[in-house]
Amino acid sequence: MHRRILVPSALAASLVLAIPASAADFAAGAPGIGDPYYPASGNGGYDVSHYDLRLKYQPATDLLEGTATIVATTKQNLSRFNLDFGLAVGEVRVNGRKAAFAKSGDQELEITPATPLEKGRAVSVVVRYAGKPSELKIGGWTAWHRTPDGGVAAQEPDSAVWWFPSNDHPLDKATYDVSVSVPDGTQAISNGVLQSQSSRLGWTRFNWRSNKPQASYLTTLAVGKFDITTDKTAKGLPVLNAYSRDLGDHAGAARASVERTTEVAEWLEEVFGPYPFNALGGYVPNVTSGYALETQTRPFYSPRQFANGANVSVVVHELAHQWYGDSVSVKGWKDIWVNEGFARYSQWLWSEKEGEGTAQELADYIYALHPADDPFWTVKPGDPGPDKQFDIAVYDRGALALQALRNEVGDEDFFAILKGWPTVRAHGNANVGDFVTYAEKVSGKPLAELFDTWLYEPSKPAGAAAAPAGAAAAARTGVRPAQPTSYRKIAATNSVHDHGHDHHRSHGH
Repeated sequence: MHRRILVPSALAASLVLAIPASAADFAAGAPGIGDPYYPASGNGGYDVSHYDLRLKYQPATDLLEGTATIVATTKQNLSRFNLDFGLAVGEVRVNGRKAAFAKSGDQELEITPATPLEKGRAVSVVVRYAGKPSELKIGGWTAWHRTPDGGVAAQEPDSAVWWFPSNDHPLDKATYDVSVSVPDGTQAISNGVLQSQSSRLGWTRFNWRSNKPQASYLTTLAVGKFDITTDKTAKGLPVLNAYSRDLGDHAGAARASVERTTEVAEWLEEVFGPYPFNALGGYVPNVTSGYALETQTRPFYSPRQFANGANVSVVVHELAHQWYGDSVSVKGWKDIWVNEGFARYSQWLWSEKEGEGTAQELADYIYALHPADDPFWTVKPGDPGPDKQFDIAVYDRGALALQALRNEVGDEDFFAILKGWPTVRAHGNANVGDFVTYAEKVSGKPLAELFDTWLYEPSKPAGAAAAPAGAAAAARTGVRPAQPTSYRKIAATNSVHDHGHDHHRSHGH
C-alpha cells in the first residue's frame, strides 16, 4: 500500500514498459488515400507489398469465389483499417486471427483486427469472399464485362473493387500472384507470366505472376475461350496474346494489330529505354465496349478498336503506357498527363517512323483543327478535373505540349528526356511538376512557363510555341495544314478513353 502511495511514477513507468501503447495511441486508418479527384479511392495506414489471389470462376453464372491474401506493412498504429471492395465477404483474418469486419459506403471494407497493429509491423490479411461481379454497381456502373463465354475486369481509374480487395490507388503498387480455376476448355488470362496450369475434376487452374510493382487498376482478369499465341522476344521475354474465338469480322484485324506487339515494344525501347516488365502481350475479349487499357504487361483491347481494319497505333499507345503510366505511375489522378500525353505522342512518333506524317505535321494539323473559341482549349491537361480527366484535350493538347518541349530544347535533349524519365522513375510514382523539374535538369533550360502555357492556361497558346514554321504559315495564309496520312488511324483511337458510360470514372485509352 505504502509503495503505491510513495512511488506512483515508478508503477506508471513499469506499466508503460509492459504495454506497448495505450488504446489512445491507435487510430483508424483513413478511408481514402487523399486523392482529391476520388476521395474514396485507396486507404491510409498501411502499404501493400504483395497480393496473392486464389479464385474460382464459373462463366455460366458469373459466380466468383476468392481468397485474397494481402501482405502489407503498417504506416501508423492502427486500431482498424479499410480495404476497397464491393463483393460479399465471408471471413477476414489478420495475422492468422479472425478479425471483425463491416461494409460502409459503396466500396469500404472496414477491418478491426483482434489486436491493434503497431506501426512498422508486417501484416497478413486474408479475405474470403464470393459474389457476381456484374451485379455490383457503384455509382450506377460496373467495371466488370460479361462476355458470351466469361467475364473481364478492365477499367480505369478502378476495376479491382469488383473482383479483389485492395488498397485501390496507384500510390500503393504491389506484386501479384493470380491463380484462377475455371471449367476445362476455358482459359483465365491475367498479368505477367503464366507459371503453370493443371486440370483436376473438370476444372483447370491457371497461375499467373506479375513480379514488378503494379497498380491495382492495371491488374486484369479475363475468363473465356481464347485462341492463344505464344512466343519469346529476342531478349527472351515471354509473349502471350489471346483472342476470343467469337470475334467474328473483327478477328483478322485484331490479330494483324496485336501480333505486332513485339515489334512495337522493340521500337519503343529505342525511344523510352529498356522494357520495364517480365512479359509482353495483349488480349481481345468479346466485349461490347469501345476502349482499350494498358493493363500491365498485357493490354486489353475492345474488338471495336479494329472495326475499320488493323490499327497498330492503338497498340503503340497501350504499349507506350508500360513505361509512361505503368512503370512510372501517377501520384494523383490529376497527374494523368504524365500517362496520356506521352502515350499519344508515341503515336505521333510511330507516324514519323512509318513516314505517314511527322510529329510536327500532326501538331500543326491538330493545333489548326481547334479554333481559339473551341472548348478544347479550356481543358487543362496538367489538372483537368475528374470530369475531364480523359478528355481528348488531355491527349492531343497533352501531346502538343511535348512537341513544344521538343522545339524548345532540341531533339538531342528531348529524346534524352523521354528515355531518361522512365529509368530514373522506374516502378515509382510522379506528378507533372516532377517531370518539369526533370526536363529542366536535362536540358538546362527554364521550362516552367512553357509547361504552364500548354498544360495549365485555359486558352489557345500562341502558335509559334507549337510549330515555329507550320502554325505561323497557317495563321498568315488562313490555310489549314494538310491532314497527315496517319491522322485518321490515330483519331480512330480517340475512343480509347471512352468507357461507354457517363460516370466520370471512365477511361481506357
